[in-house]
Amino acid sequence: MRRLLSGAAATALCLAFLAPGALADDVPSPAIVRPDFTGVWTNASLTPLSRARGVSGLVVSKEEADRIAKATAVAGVAPEEAGNEDYVDPNLGAPEKGGRDFGLKGYNSFWVAPGETLALVKGQYRTSNIVDPPNGQLPHRDPAAVAKAQTAGFIRYVTGNDPYEGPEATELSERCLIGFGGTGGPGMLSVLYNNTYQFVQTDDHLMILVEMAHDARVIPIFKDAGTAKASHKPDVIKPWLGDSVGWWEGEALMVETINVNPLQAEANPFPLSAKAKVTERFTRAADNEIFYEFRVEDPDSYTQPWKAELSFHPTSGRVYEYACHEGNYGLSGILAGARQKEREAKQVKASR
Repeated sequence: MRRLLSGAAATALCLAFLAPGALADDVPSPAIVRPDFTGVWTNASLTPLSRARGVSGLVVSKEEADRIAKATAVAGVAPEEAGNEDYVDPNLGAPEKGGRDFGLKGYNSFWVAPGETLALVKGQYRTSNIVDPPNGQLPHRDPAAVAKAQTAGFIRYVTGNDPYEGPEATELSERCLIGFGGTGGPGMLSVLYNNTYQFVQTDDHLMILVEMAHDARVIPIFKDAGTAKASHKPDVIKPWLGDSVGWWEGEALMVETINVNPLQAEANPFPLSAKAKVTERFTRAADNEIFYEFRVEDPDSYTQPWKAELSFHPTSGRVYEYACHEGNYGLSGILAGARQKEREAKQVKASR
């Protein structure tokens, strides 16, 4: 009997030691509390996508950030030349044709609102959105060709030296099709003004309303990465802002975008090819901060994948209507001028 009791006691003792480990698999793990991004946010800052020349580090002190911000040119206009309401004399007529700054400089800088400081990301002032490569530069496969195209596009835009024979000749932003500077993404960047976004999150979608220019990204959220990636639209469909799908990885919302419209991809602040894939990651760094990362994989355009980081902060403002061309006469005047030139050319030809 003693031997039986001793055996039973030993068995009970073993079970007592084994029980916690054995029962652990039966206890459900704590549910992941997914953040809610719903709200009105802004990413306004003076931090550029690529680090400026002469700036070596990614993170700077507040004092250095203030110094850089005060010396930052906005839209090509130096700080000492901006905000001068007396720069333009309305009695002098139109500015000189072909002026590199419209002949106007910052006469209407009252409306310019890119932000007043460098980007504050997790308590750090950043000198570039790009964090990888560490030098803060875009790893262009052909940097000379990109620089040439961007310079030509800028000069053409600010000087108007182009035939502009049809509406398609004007920039996408001039036609108010999408916002300029990459504000709508993928890779949502701070631009010259209207850096406000409204996020509306449900169980299976994230909608991001971009103030400029009334763009709305409607991103379906799937149960996992495999299902999401298998749910992309056919490659023949290439919408503005691309084809985006989302899924959760723990507390991070992941969004993959492919097939950005070719016209947008070409004019983007970072060019994208047909093979490009942009992966965005949204997390809550704090109650008052959405930490936003995006990674670009595009072997046709870049020598390596690269990554950028910035943050969205809550704003007490609202999302305003971006009326854009409503009531404007610029485009109709451009096209009327083109038709007049055609008539004059016909008259000259007929007189010969």
